[in-house]
Amino acid sequence: MKLTKSYFEIRRKELDDIFNNIKGDLQELSDYFCPRGTKFLIDDVDKPIKKSKKILDSCPLIAVRNFSSGMATGATNPAHRWFKIKIRNYKLKKHYAVKKWCAEVETILRDIFNASPLYTCLPDIYTQMGIFSFSVLALESDYDTVMHTKVLPMGSYRYAKDDKGRINTLVRQYKESAYNLVKKFGEKNCPENIIEAAKNKPLARFAIVHFVMPNDEYNPKSVWAKDKKYLSVYYLLAGDDDKFLNVSGFDKFPYVLFETKSNNEDTYPPDSPGISALPDVKQLMNLTKEYAKAVKKIVTPAYKGPAALKNKKLSDVPGYFVEEDENGRGLSPIYEVNPRVLELKNEKDETKQTIKEHFYNDLFAMILNTAERGRTATEVNELKEEKMVLLSPLLNLIHSALRQIIQWLFYECLKVDILPEIPEQLQGANLEIEFISTLAQALKAQNIASMERFTTFSINLSNTVDPALKYKINGAEMIDAYAEYANVDPAQVVPTETVEAIKEQMAQEEAAQKMLAQVQQGSQIIKNVGGADSYGSELMNRLGFS
Repeated sequence: MKLTKSYFEIRRKELDDIFNNIKGDLQELSDYFCPRGTKFLIDDVDKPIKKSKKILDSCPLIAVRNFSSGMATGATNPAHRWFKIKIRNYKLKKHYAVKKWCAEVETILRDIFNASPLYTCLPDIYTQMGIFSFSVLALESDYDTVMHTKVLPMGSYRYAKDDKGRINTLVRQYKESAYNLVKKFGEKNCPENIIEAAKNKPLARFAIVHFVMPNDEYNPKSVWAKDKKYLSVYYLLAGDDDKFLNVSGFDKFPYVLFETKSNNEDTYPPDSPGISALPDVKQLMNLTKEYAKAVKKIVTPAYKGPAALKNKKLSDVPGYFVEEDENGRGLSPIYEVNPRVLELKNEKDETKQTIKEHFYNDLFAMILNTAERGRTATEVNELKEEKMVLLSPLLNLIHSALRQIIQWLFYECLKVDILPEIPEQLQGANLEIEFISTLAQALKAQNIASMERFTTFSINLSNTVDPALKYKINGAEMIDAYAEYANVDPAQVVPTETVEAIKEQMAQEEAAQKMLAQVQQGSQIIKNVGGADSYGSELMNRLGFS
């Protein structure tokens, strides 16, 4: 198939038609939640800060900020292990050499994440996802840090999915400086106007399009980039020629889609915390207007008074006197009102709380809020489990996107050969990614509590009913499972094989001690029977063995 610019423009128009169905809704969400974080027009770059006249109260901005910070800290905190590599095979996952290799791979991946911009990008990803229901992270190979990440501005891209609901096509239009275009693609691939601008006006910007889609001519045996699984093309938006800035390809799709809801029919998710909270946000803005009007009527009402005071400037400084008319009347309000300011304020506070609940702020601040109300630790844990049930579907979708990032990075590490030597036991085995962040651990907390209750019950029963019941507990298995649920480093847990060897050695030593004790006991018996001076044949005669 011959690649032409018109072909990709037709595809881009198709994706535009789908996106335009929700574009108005996204722009409205932007006006209320993040007026400065979108690029719905290609010219929305390096412009003055966009101010929204619809935001009269900062509660929506605070709710979004808390959601982003809570997800970044709870799901992908760089200070803690939030994922680990496992082996899908049940027998292999218990092997110490396998555990050690997996732990080393985790360390390498975490170091790369720390060196890349990932942890600075994720809060923006969570912000967009919470407001608009989706966001996209771009993954790029980097010579210095292995991977480089960028958050695509909302409104600057369109995407499509395959029959399994996985993103496989993305087109992005944006502006780039002439200097960067020449540096990235080389002079031989850039038109004359860009080369000239790079010399005279290097910061002049040009609109370009980046298209990534499945390659119909995919050839897994080819070494050429254009024959890879996904086709990648760059071209200038302006101009009628079919010259491309770059034609290349990827083995792995270089974009990761984060969603708040997913199904196989809708291209774009239909729901999000921002979408659910929008009616309440609009109500809050109306209440804010009415509250301001009520306060103004109380503080600065319209006055009536003597005509002599017409056009005179009045002062509210204490000690300033106003003359009265012939009837002894001075200044007074034209009409007296008694606005229910307190009720309005309470209504505003309740609406603010509802908005924050849409963004799970009550979950992220659970410990602080419950401590103020004097609840017990048991009540706090029950409330946390209840809230985690509500967050669980969203967290699972986030884990799905994070899993794609880890898989992409693992593939990059294989290409540059920086992983430790794979143990022989892992040949042909399948790797598995498990998430062990604070929020993920909260979902597993019930498993740990169940193990502790079972152990306590079993020990109490063995102490009161039958001592043999303590052997119903498989201690080694429970310790391994507890360490896994509690996110304990495998290096801190002694392998079961080593424990079994120690137990066998202890059993042998105990048997030897018993045998020695029996020999000593037999010698004492003989000594007591024969007397202190008995020995040899004399002792045999006394015992009747002559």
